[in-house]
Amino acid sequence: MRSLAFAVAYWTLSIGYTLMAVIAAMAPGRGLTGWVIRRYVRRMVQAMRILAGIKLDVRGKERLPAGAFIVASKHQSWGDGFATYDQFDDLAFVTGDHLEKFPLLGTVLRKLGAIVVNNCGGRDARDALKQRGADAHAEGRRILIYPEGNLARVGEKFRYRTGVWHMYRDFDMPVVPLASNLGLFWPQEEFRKHPGVATLDFLDAIPTGLDKAEFMARLEEMIETRTAQLVSEATERPVTLAVQVPTPDEAARANSST
Repeated sequence: MRSLAFAVAYWTLSIGYTLMAVIAAMAPGRGLTGWVIRRYVRRMVQAMRILAGIKLDVRGKERLPAGAFIVASKHQSWGDGFATYDQFDDLAFVTGDHLEKFPLLGTVLRKLGAIVVNNCGGRDARDALKQRGADAHAEGRRILIYPEGNLARVGEKFRYRTGVWHMYRDFDMPVVPLASNLGLFWPQEEFRKHPGVATLDFLDAIPTGLDKAEFMARLEEMIETRTAQLVSEATERPVTLAVQVPTPDEAARANSST
């Protein structure tokens, strides 16, 4: 019953707030659209807690650096975006262009200043990250990216893509790794939800100036190690990491192309 109640709330909130955001997008600037989306995200997090029984324990916000930075997050759940977006007043995010195929959603994404990249990856995706990310950087906004570019099952890992390093280098911004075990309670895009306390943990920022190999190795080690620890804490059993290679269909649905 919890999962059904949440599903009804999910679609009701999503349809209602998307229509509101489309109307808001007609106003100049992105302030009104941003206000609508922040309310949508807040209501969704409330529905997660009240209807699905998923509470959030957010750790490490006191370690966040001042000014603009990049959040590089583990991605196990469709709920990750809601949970993370709710922690900031103004967050730009990287997403695949598959979302623009949904009616009206492309208009809202453009108005929000989302960084929409080509799902096929390659130079087009890197150029989009650089050009659209530069706009967010110039405005002093924080940027959210999922460096794996795929929804991973708990205990699995995809190859970390280098788009996050290109932004780190081009914009000279620190990167905050974000570990999460939300996938235990809202697995990937599954209908069934599992009540409990999910943890998001903002880790120490990676300072600017590292070369590509050192940065990517440190980012992956920090996220995967802490995520495994959070999963172990919640399940009281050790986690063995399985490295996954995305299928063509999974790659096409990637949330970022880097």
